[in-house]
Amino acid sequence: METENPSPKHIFLLSGQSNMAGRGGVSKHHHWDGAVPPDCNPHPSILRLSAKLHWEPAREPLHHDIDTRKVCGVGPGMSFANAVREHVGGGCLGLVPCAVGGTAIKEWARGEHLYESMVKRGKESLKSGGEIRALLWFQGESDTSTQHDAEAYQGNMEKLIHNVREDLNLPSLPIIQVAIASGDARYIDKVREAQQRINLPNVVCVDAKGLPLKEDNLHLTTEAQVKLGHLLADAYLSHFAPSPSPLP
Repeated sequence: METENPSPKHIFLLSGQSNMAGRGGVSKHHHWDGAVPPDCNPHPSILRLSAKLHWEPAREPLHHDIDTRKVCGVGPGMSFANAVREHVGGGCLGLVPCAVGGTAIKEWARGEHLYESMVKRGKESLKSGGEIRALLWFQGESDTSTQHDAEAYQGNMEKLIHNVREDLNLPSLPIIQVAIASGDARYIDKVREAQQRINLPNVVCVDAKGLPLKEDNLHLTTEAQVKLGHLLADAYLSHFAPSPSPLP
């Protein structure tokens, strides 16, 4: 670990599938254009937990060493972090990328590799003395292809919320999930309804529907990811943000 990096006080887990990992600016030829909007610029107070479990300065693409089977681009994480960093009462933000593209909710069940890796990374992030403030979750496109998967989604997501809270020993961990904007037309509405129907304490949902999609009609554009980061930030600040400490 680089000694000059401060340790984060406010930690956020980023998880789900490709639209959380980020495909903004990635061409159909699997090349990221390298364009970073101002809202996504690095900042000294924003760190990320690398795949090797070290804190380092956060920059796009946040998931480059996590979602390694595909080319990553801009996701919502940096836009979110820049939008909340001035409103959380000082201290560094720590982002913990965990999302992997093309993954269905059943692959995030307790005991599965993706879930256990997310929990391991979450536990590791706490060792520097900060607190996990929320889990940001954007997943579900891979559950829109069959009626069975779509109908099972709400129960599977509620189980994931229960499990991650239990395994991180954070029974009231805030969860901000994103209602999907794309997927198989046959069952996308059923999955979206399931996401919006979840009614558990400290769980809120923001809606990605209507945000611009790339030509593949699946992935959010860079512009859309910036907006999604702001939606997530607004949800966090309005529902969950700790009150800033008063200045002496």
